[in-house]
Amino acid sequence: MKPFVSLSNSLFLVITLVLFQSQVHASDQQWQEFVSDYTQHLEHKLKSKGIPGAALSIVNGPDDTHIQGFGVTKLSKGLAINAHTRFRLASVSKTFAGSLSAKLANEGKFSLDDPVSKFIPALANTDYKNNLKVFHLLSHSSGLVPNAYDNLIESRMSYPDIVQKLLSVEPICLPGQCYGYQNVMFSLIAEVIKSSTKLDYSRWMSEFIFSPLSMNDASLGYTAMVTDDNYAHPHIRGRKRWHTAKLKKNYYKVLPAAGVNASASDMAIWLKAQLGYYPAVLSSAVLASQTRPYTHTKKELRRRVWKKHLTEAYYGLGWRVYDYDNETLYYHSGWVQGYRSDLVVIPHLNIGFSLILNAETGVINELTTEFIDRVLLFKRAQQLAMYKEEDK
Repeated sequence: MKPFVSLSNSLFLVITLVLFQSQVHASDQQWQEFVSDYTQHLEHKLKSKGIPGAALSIVNGPDDTHIQGFGVTKLSKGLAINAHTRFRLASVSKTFAGSLSAKLANEGKFSLDDPVSKFIPALANTDYKNNLKVFHLLSHSSGLVPNAYDNLIESRMSYPDIVQKLLSVEPICLPGQCYGYQNVMFSLIAEVIKSSTKLDYSRWMSEFIFSPLSMNDASLGYTAMVTDDNYAHPHIRGRKRWHTAKLKKNYYKVLPAAGVNASASDMAIWLKAQLGYYPAVLSSAVLASQTRPYTHTKKELRRRVWKKHLTEAYYGLGWRVYDYDNETLYYHSGWVQGYRSDLVVIPHLNIGFSLILNAETGVINELTTEFIDRVLLFKRAQQLAMYKEEDK
């Protein structure tokens, strides 16, 4: 009887393996159909609005990546956008600053609870004294009025001169007591990093984030953006049509807040890093630290396109943290003249999404919301089907 039992067991294992492989294939095929349906919807919407160009990155686990370019780099004699076309990320750059800062803090280069005056002594003689901590910079809880001196970023004033004026502004609340979105104050993290490590922010980002992740198109600053013709030019809307605008240097003054350039290929890698697939660069401890909900952002709950879905909204270290239809999302958006960008990470579903447009348009809000709603419905339907199969 033993040979028969052994043969039966082998046959059972073979049948089980075949059924498992069949289910995996069916699941893969369903996902590809999902992505195809969404990209068709996105392409139709872009064309209907006349958007010049876009770069899309979708990640599903460690191995399933969809990267696609749409349209052209500029309206007249532009190149077709491909996986390596560089876009400005605008405020999505803050996610890079948050991750790098969490990484350096985890390695003991400084503490997130250190007073900023330890690294910028001039702060000790202001209203802040030693009360402003490193995490306050990165979580927009410094106590300043929202967007303090953003108008000066648009001017010819240098960043150091803007900071000098910023330090004289009287806070509207104590650090940690109110939320006020910042660009200038946020970017003081570069001074903290340089003071504590003796290496500047650009070098840390290039050598310890971009390079080890093989984000080969990613860079900081204006010069790197225009190093060759494969970059998306900015576009603004006139009365009847889109116009190619001049790429402005202004917001490159605040590199941590708005200085990163990246391609769709780079963003797919960045999404995977945020999902934990590059632990040598961003460990689980770093990812947990950067998404700790430091600052309650109640205003986000009233955001028009999301207010029916959001039940909680916080800001971590360079990342927004949302409870969206009972699912935790890590998110950031970006907007600078001629560009819009969105980044979404859904950790429990191993899903990442990035969309960048070379046009100033609110349609990105609709397209991102559509993806989130669709993917939650798709993944939950898959999970329900799996549970039903297990109960048989």
